[in-house]
Amino acid sequence: MTRALFICTQNRLRSPTAEQIFSTWPGVDTDSAGLGADATVPLSSEQIAWADIIFVMEKAHRNRLSVKFRAHLNGKRVICLDIPDEYEFMQPELIKLLEAKAGRFLRQPH
Repeated sequence: MTRALFICTQNRLRSPTAEQIFSTWPGVDTDSAGLGADATVPLSSEQIAWADIIFVMEKAHRNRLSVKFRAHLNGKRVICLDIPDEYEFMQPELIKLLEAKAGRFLRQPH
């Protein structure tokens, strides 16, 4: 089982969409959080400890993650998806982007 954590700013659109679509993939367990002060689910060190792989939507998220949670990131794989904040929750274009960019890291080896 691969535990994938998806992070954006407010945990309202991009990361919850990713959490929902990849939760149906075999062998993938998902969670999501936000780095903003007003995030629906603020990122916790427990979530980072739980995750095998961490996906951030933008470079700014990777930077903020490194500053805020540096002590918890030791050995963690952090991947920046470069997906801007211009999509609605479960928007088909967002789903397609997430599947193309994050999916290759979550496919089970045959």
